[in-house]
Amino acid sequence: MLVKTFGSAVYGVEAISITIEVNVSNGQNYFIVGLPDSSVKESLQRIESTIKTNGYHMPRTKVVVNLAPADIKKSGSAFDLPIAIGVLGASEQIEQPERLSDYVMMGELSLDGIIQPIKGALPIAIQARKEGFKGLIVPKQNVREAGMVNNLAVYGVSHIKDVIGFFADENSLQPVEVNTRDEFFHSQYSFDVDFNDVKGQENIKRALEIAAAGGHNAILIGPPGAGKTMLAKRLPTILPPLSLHEALETTKIHSVAGKMPENSSLINKRPFRSPHHTISDVALVGGGGIPQPGEISLAHNGVLFLDELPEFKRTVLEVMRQPMEERRVTISRAKVALDFPANFMLIASMNPCPCGYYNHPEKECTCPPGAVQKYLNKISGPLLDRIDLHVEVTPVAYSELSSKSKGESSSDIRDRVIKARDIQTERYKDSPGMYANAQMSSKQLREICAINSAGEALLKRAMERLNLSARAYDRILKVSRTIADLSASADIKAEHLAEAIQYRSLDREGWAG
Repeated sequence: MLVKTFGSAVYGVEAISITIEVNVSNGQNYFIVGLPDSSVKESLQRIESTIKTNGYHMPRTKVVVNLAPADIKKSGSAFDLPIAIGVLGASEQIEQPERLSDYVMMGELSLDGIIQPIKGALPIAIQARKEGFKGLIVPKQNVREAGMVNNLAVYGVSHIKDVIGFFADENSLQPVEVNTRDEFFHSQYSFDVDFNDVKGQENIKRALEIAAAGGHNAILIGPPGAGKTMLAKRLPTILPPLSLHEALETTKIHSVAGKMPENSSLINKRPFRSPHHTISDVALVGGGGIPQPGEISLAHNGVLFLDELPEFKRTVLEVMRQPMEERRVTISRAKVALDFPANFMLIASMNPCPCGYYNHPEKECTCPPGAVQKYLNKISGPLLDRIDLHVEVTPVAYSELSSKSKGESSSDIRDRVIKARDIQTERYKDSPGMYANAQMSSKQLREICAINSAGEALLKRAMERLNLSARAYDRILKVSRTIADLSASADIKAEHLAEAIQYRSLDREGWAG
């Protein structure tokens, strides 16, 4: 007897429906065809144990399982459930097997029939709704994540007997109900950290406010213990809240990567990713046999923080250059090319020299001659050019550290950032996908960042004296536009340009001795 069930394969951040055809006929042996990988081939051993453990019988005749379309590689253990139900249906151990084709099923089986969680439940649910399936059956741990998709009945199961019972009686399970908007707005502004915990460092807070308002990349340079990491970790608290579209986009990426917390539904805060400096190229940008998103995609719509930037391998840093410009990363393989979104803010930190005390107001640098420049040269010029703000972080004085007064709160700073972003949203309303000054193209730059004669003269002097590149020129204009937006100024004034120019520390000749 031939029975069809349906599953789904995740490629990139999208899902493709897979038809699982199971035929039980005269003959011997079990076969899985349709380009399965080893983990799919192994499923027959898990399925056989599950079926026998739960009082059913595995057919002792020829069983052929075809995963169609046969030219797409199938990987992972999540096909266990649809194959097992297909085998039971084809061997007439499930009544009304024709109903199996109304549902998409995914789940990994334990030997005793317990169903384990899967990756990519959200894109699978989106695809199931798009193709008009009656419902989706997923492990209980993934049900809230998949349940965010409207107009699709999503059922959570913890054991294969739940699924068999469901096809015997559709009322045995109730679809999950998730109020997407309530889930989204719940605890959106709840953070464990706040800028009012930071003593002093007003100029650094100002620089991070500008970075948040315009979506600019920034690097913090300063001695150990000056507060670089502490300040960077608080950046998400002043960023505008995620829109519902951004939250769904971000959740899809984390779902595909298997990074969703158990029983969670929607990511409602901007991601903050802080990979260790030993990370590989593939782990950062994504890849693998079946390409998976890397750290830059997991930081999509949020912040990627690289602590101690010069300690990262140069090859790792260089692969970020193109994604930083294009805000997506393309992983190409012989048979497939996948796009992962990578619209992130890069925040990096570094010591000014190997010992960490170059330009320190009190401690003396012990590095030999030329060591400072050599240390700085670990970061390529093209990468530094793509970082809009170079911010020098100085140690906090004892009088500020011991002060009982609290600084400005994240919510106050965030209010100003949101107002500046609102101005930019209106400015770029006719440019789909654009929402911040950092995304301006060269053509838009000339139109939006027009400066007066006083500003032209100031910028000309700065370019000549600091020997800045053409890209640095663009960055200064973009940052000055953001500073003007924070001041609610329609025009870029000389003082806005002057503040933007001072955030190009690493471009100054002689900065490193």
